[in-house]
Amino acid sequence: GAGAETWLVGPGGQPMRFADALAQAKDGDTIEVLPGVYKGEVGVIGQRRLRIVGIDPRPVFDADGRHAEGKASWVVRDGDIEIENIEFRGNRVPDGNGAGIRFEKGRLTVRRCRFVDNQNGLLTANFGDAELTIEDSEFAQAPRVVGTLPHLLYVGRIGKMSLTGSRFHQGFEGHLIKSRARVNRIAYNLIVDGPGGGASYEIDLPNGGDAVVLGNIIGQSRDTQNPALVAYGAEGRAWDRNRLLLAHNTLVSDYPLAWYLRAWPGKLGDGTEVRAVNNLTVGAGL
Repeated sequence: GAGAETWLVGPGGQPMRFADALAQAKDGDTIEVLPGVYKGEVGVIGQRRLRIVGIDPRPVFDADGRHAEGKASWVVRDGDIEIENIEFRGNRVPDGNGAGIRFEKGRLTVRRCRFVDNQNGLLTANFGDAELTIEDSEFAQAPRVVGTLPHLLYVGRIGKMSLTGSRFHQGFEGHLIKSRARVNRIAYNLIVDGPGGGASYEIDLPNGGDAVVLGNIIGQSRDTQNPALVAYGAEGRAWDRNRLLLAHNTLVSDYPLAWYLRAWPGKLGDGTEVRAVNNLTVGAGL
């Protein structure tokens, strides 16, 4: 918009530190991030409108033992925020829920980002009008700490989550994708735990909601912690409308006896719809 500024930041503070740009940027501005490794550069995004974009090759934000507010490398407070082409790596916090990004409220769009070795790749709060869009991103390498249940993507009770064109692999004990959102649209992703993976569910929608899972490749490793690939409604009702359409997916399992879809319509109440249409299953399973 008219009057918007662009702030250029680089590793080592040249030409500017990320924290200084974040402090000075106004609504509608853009922060451009030069390539390199940014160690311990964490922050809270409090603007109402802001775009942060990395310049290729993709900049890496390595938490390096630091965090914002005990939550994440970056905390998105509210507003309409876009984050593009940034890697978030190695976040740890004392309560075990450290994330690359903690999204609290408003609308967040994440494009071409990478989340590696975080306690949660991206974690949201539970505001019912919040909306999260993820496009062309990668979530990988959950920390291999027994009993911590790290999730590569954990979406709380928000209004809508849209996930397209993204890659998930190498979970451990937790789920590759867990979403409690009222509306979920999960389409054309590669959600394959792969060699070295040991996740539980590949997709977990524990509170039902209006969900469409379309055109994905969903793969379970031999070392999975749970035989089900897609789970719907395991923890009971949170929303008035509960409908799952699982269509045109390829579901692959290396586990000896998989459960490709497990649903609990009885926990979600009358009117719940569960439909599986034209899915290809590969491996031994139900």
